[in-house]
This record gives sequence, C-alpha cells and structure tokens, in this order.
Amino acid sequence: MGLRVFNTLSRSVETFVPLDPAGKKVGLYCCGPTVHDFAHIGNFRTFVFADIVRRHLSFRGFNVRHVMNITDVEDKIIRRVNESGKSLAEFTGEHERAFFADLEALGCQMPDERPHATGFIGPIIKLIKRLESNGFAYRTDDGSVYFSIEKYREAGNQYGQLLNLNLEAMRPGERVSNDEYEKESIADFALWKARVPEDGEVFWDSQWGEGRPGWHIECSAMSMELLGPSFDLHLGGEDLVFPHHEDEIAQSEGACLQCDGQKFVKYWMHGAHLLVEGKKMSKSLGNFFTLRDLLAKGSTGREVRYLMISAHYRETFNFTLDNLAGAKTALGRIDECTAKLRELALGQATEPATNSPLVSHFTEAMDDDLNVSAAWGSVFDWVRDTNRKLAANELTAESAATELANWEHINSVLGIESVEEEAPPEIIALAGERQAARKAKDFTRSDQIRDELAAQGWTIEDTPKGPRVKRH
Repeated sequence: MGLRVFNTLSRSVETFVPLDPAGKKVGLYCCGPTVHDFAHIGNFRTFVFADIVRRHLSFRGFNVRHVMNITDVEDKIIRRVNESGKSLAEFTGEHERAFFADLEALGCQMPDERPHATGFIGPIIKLIKRLESNGFAYRTDDGSVYFSIEKYREAGNQYGQLLNLNLEAMRPGERVSNDEYEKESIADFALWKARVPEDGEVFWDSQWGEGRPGWHIECSAMSMELLGPSFDLHLGGEDLVFPHHEDEIAQSEGACLQCDGQKFVKYWMHGAHLLVEGKKMSKSLGNFFTLRDLLAKGSTGREVRYLMISAHYRETFNFTLDNLAGAKTALGRIDECTAKLRELALGQATEPATNSPLVSHFTEAMDDDLNVSAAWGSVFDWVRDTNRKLAANELTAESAATELANWEHINSVLGIESVEEEAPPEIIALAGERQAARKAKDFTRSDQIRDELAAQGWTIEDTPKGPRVKRH
C-alpha cells in the first residue's frame, strides 16, 4: 500500500504521493528552534519526530530535502538580547550552537538547509509587498503592516484549513502585534513591526520604515524560497497548528504564488505534546528538563531518543525518569544481541535479506502513519528469536552477518547508535585473572573475581570464544 500519513489538512490518513512527477523528490520543512534559551525535551520531541519522518522517507527510497529554520529575531529574543547586553548575533549564536549540539546528541541528522530569519529579510519584504498589492495587507499609522483576515475571506479564501474554527463564536481581536497571541482569538497579525525603542539596534529598513518581520511571515518566506511555492511536507508540534501554521497558509496562499489548484503544502503532520511525570512541563513544578539536565543526571542521548520514539507521534506522551531507566534496559537488550552477532559474524559485511521478517514487519508498521509501537514490537520479537538461535548455536558467521545487516537497515530509520562500552584495562586484567583461576581449577578465586567485577558494574559471560565482559 505504500507510506500513509495523517494529514492535518484533511483530518485523515492519506497515501503519501510527492508533488514530484517522478515520485522521488520530497520537500520537507520543519519549524525549527527560537534561539532565545536552551531547548527543552518537549521541543526535542518534535525535532526527533521530524528526524524519524525524514529517515523513513529516505528508507523508502525518496530523495528528501529537509529544511529547518532558525528563528533568530522575534519578541522574546529581543527582550533577552536587551537583558544580556550582547548583540543579536552573539546572543542567538550561542543558543543556536547549543541547540545543534543537543540535536546531535539525540542522534538526529542535520537538516540540509538551516535558514535564519535574519538572512531572509529581502524575501520577507518582497512577500509582504505582494500581499499588500493583492489587497490582503494594510499599513497602520505607526508604520506596521498587518494581514487582514477579513479581506482574505472576502476574496473567497478559507481561514481555518487545519482546524475547524467557529469564526463567529471565537473572541475577535482587531489586531495583535505579539508573535504568540491568545489562541481563542481571531485577529489580524503583524507581518512587519514598526521599530520601537525597546527594539534597540534590531531593525531593518523597508518601504514602510524601520522595523522587523513578524514571526509567521518568516516561515512562509523561508520555506517557499527554498522549497518552492508548493511543497510536500510541513512538520511541527501540535501547539503550532493555530495560529502559526494557519497564518502561514493564509499569507502563503494569499500571495497567490502557487499554480492553480495547488496548496501551499500538501501534507501537514503535527506531533503531540509531551508531559513530564503526568503534568505539563513547568519550572515551578520542578519537572522542566533540558536535554543537558538529563545528561547531567547520567542519562545518554540515545536513551532519551529511544524514549521519545517509543510512542506514536500523535499521542500525548508521558516522559518519566522511570521510563528513562526502562529505555536503558531496552537498549541494553538490543546492544547485547547485536554485539553477539558482531562477534559471530567475524567482520563479514553483507546486504540485508530480501525476505527478512524483521525488515518487512518493520516497514509495514512504519508505513502505517509511523506506527512505532508495532515497529518496536517487530524489533524485540527479532531480538528474542535471534537470542534463541544464538543460544542454540543455530547461526553461522554468514547468517549472523545477514541478521546484523537486517538490523542496521531498519536502524537507519530508528537512528539508535550501537554502543558497546569497552572495559577499562583493570577490568580486562581481572577477567584474565579469573580465566587463569578457572584453568587452574581454583573456582573459589574465580568466583571471588566474578563478585569483584559485579561490584564494579561488570558481568563476565563465558562464550565459546572465551570470556566477554559487559556492563550490567
């Protein structure tokens, strides 16, 4: 049946068919970070979700161009810049570097394009001018420019494509200058904000005077500039559906850059919220975590990644420290199995089997709107069956290499880096001493060394090829 995804635009699961006539190229845009602080794990659930989408598209043979913007000018950033005493570039640069270091720690592939809002002021102004000439934008007395929802609707356009808005019941707002405004309000939103004293040196010249762009117009300009006026996939967290993504559609399609009958974006995919210990993240509740907080507590990026992709992207996910401990155990099962395969395969390299149940079941699950629960089920079924075959000596070096290739093939989607911690020299020396004691039939000393290793966090496993030490 091919890949199927839930399209927020149609509120239904649809077969994924790219706009590319050849059916190969895919343009993917994900709303990136606002670099005013360290990103928290709720933010990273969205970015890991985007990474899984991108990886699975590549796994299914599509040629993906992944664009993730960097919002480096907006209300919160300007406030933080003023508080820090740094320049805009200095302040945002520090947080941008931290973000991508965290993204790398989570095993995410780097986007192909990372446009900065401040680098697209020209295209932003050009887009606003087009909206103004089309009658959907108007200038206010202070020199700001707003998008008119009323004019947009009067021209026969729908405002409320991603969700059903009761335009009569929702509290109307004449206009809002804030980038993030009340979600129960229908309001004209700022495309260009006239410079005010609080902006300091953060401004650009335009035909409307000195000012800066609004948040919503930034994404429209950057995505269409890099992926074209119509592209395949737009991703983000569900909190962005309204107003941000709805406003993106209005201003992008209001500019009338698309071909007749085409949408700004064909498929919209949104990830659900992340709760921590059953509650919304809040610094006051003490359940607010950045990735760095979790790493400082002894977790690893791969454990956090595993936990984030253990539940369906459209399900609200409860992130707990106990679950994080469970992620370590689950990854340990995979690591142990693949380590044994690697040892048996003797370094042989081969291709995945064309009839592999692991690959076929995994692909079928992920094609079903990224059903990761079923996908992980196929992985752990494979781990169980492979361990049974290993214990019964039913695998040859060649078949072990094939099973390893099968795992590595699907792991190109999961992105779980294989890790087997090497034992330090003193642990290896103890293991050697134990082996010598066993040969000398000094089992009392052998057992003592085994207990010493266990006390230091290591298990010794006797294999046909000799003892093997591993973390427990």
